[in-house]
Amino acid sequence: MDSMDRGIWMTWYNLPEQGRDEYLQWLHGHYIPNMLRQPGYLWGAHYASETNVKMTGAPNRLGHVNDPSIPIGDRYILLFGAADAHVFVNPTPAQMRARLSDADKKMLALRIGERYNIATEEKRIHGPEFDAAKYAPDRASAPGIQLGSFNAGPGQDEDELAAWYAQWRLPSMEKLPGCVRVRKYASVSGWAKHMILYEFLSTRARDAKFVEHEKANPKMEQWTDDVVRKLVHAPGSPNLAARLWPAA
Repeated sequence: MDSMDRGIWMTWYNLPEQGRDEYLQWLHGHYIPNMLRQPGYLWGAHYASETNVKMTGAPNRLGHVNDPSIPIGDRYILLFGAADAHVFVNPTPAQMRARLSDADKKMLALRIGERYNIATEEKRIHGPEFDAAKYAPDRASAPGIQLGSFNAGPGQDEDELAAWYAQWRLPSMEKLPGCVRVRKYASVSGWAKHMILYEFLSTRARDAKFVEHEKANPKMEQWTDDVVRKLVHAPGSPNLAARLWPAA
């Protein structure tokens, strides 16, 4: 039953210090609840990205896009889930925004470096912490997430990328303590072609095991390194983020 939410709308952005608290009160108390009244919307969740995040592997292996046309916001992440991705293009985000009141448009205008992806799910797995009632299709994603958004690098064999997820990374997460669920997405709209949403009981639960989980398997650790070095990530990706709304 939890596979009924196959579409997702992800938005990354930054906020100025002035007006931030007012914006968050508006977003959590007004905007998200109103969006969840739209036909087809199943759940919403809002996150704040953490800083000084320890990632797996060598610290310099992550490559990021160098294109000034790609917005660089990444400190806040807003997610909406739906049965399929077409919910988010009927109407589109731009059409949805055009229908808002002037007051709501003013609040959205506070976002800095905003970018989004609409995507469809290609695969999900459940970790040891998955609870079917707690994470039903109309319930928000987990309290802690790691969200990667990226393109395959020039000349990369995308079959290899898909095989790595299917044969190693996703199966390994099924056994990782602290892991609730992992969902792999392919883009319908937006710069990044690939997105991976890891869900954890908390960001601390992620830190406890995920960073070192490949150490016991040097062969697979090397495969991960080979694949990851070929990727071109969006600004700030991958993000480790804690859920602000709904409250954990």
